[in-house]
Amino acid sequence: MTDDLFDPPSPPSVRQPARRQGPKRVSAAYLERAALHYLERFAASTAALRRVLMRKVEMSAAAHGTDRAQGAEWVDALISRYQQSGLLNDRVYAEGRVASLHRRGGSTRTIRQKMAAKGVDADLVDAALGELARELGDAEEGSTDLRAAHAYARRRRLGPFRPEAEREAKRDKDLATLARAGFDFDTAARIVDATDPDEILR
Repeated sequence: MTDDLFDPPSPPSVRQPARRQGPKRVSAAYLERAALHYLERFAASTAALRRVLMRKVEMSAAAHGTDRAQGAEWVDALISRYQQSGLLNDRVYAEGRVASLHRRGGSTRTIRQKMAAKGVDADLVDAALGELARELGDAEEGSTDLRAAHAYARRRRLGPFRPEAEREAKRDKDLATLARAGFDFDTAARIVDATDPDEILR
């Protein structure tokens, strides 16, 4: 009878890595599922959703030989239906995204650049910025950017949000940081040189 204590140990089992699946073959139903899944996870502009879906169409065509033109028609039909139902609304998206970027300290210039990258029409962005200014009561030109610069400086601990002993030595660096974030010199200087930054916004 063999004593198991003296049997050589069995080699550890090696788990084979899961094979990565290739691109899915697209169909109208598959694209709709993909679109709804994307919209559940992200607020999206029309252009952003179209980009995501067309990437799937292109990958399917390359991997499976599916018809790109047919896929594009399915995408167009989905986009049109979602716009009519209100599921896709670039005006609402622009207003929400502009407000969010502003709260995080986004300058008007930065906001315009980010929204353009998302494919949002410039007129919608202008309207959203105007609505934001009205909500904030910023009748004076530049006031919206001043609020954003204040938020940005607070978040990054620039200028008056630094320890007092560091302010003079870091002044030029702080001005440059605000300039790179899209704020003009006057706005940046008002924030960086403020004795009480909260007083500026009153």
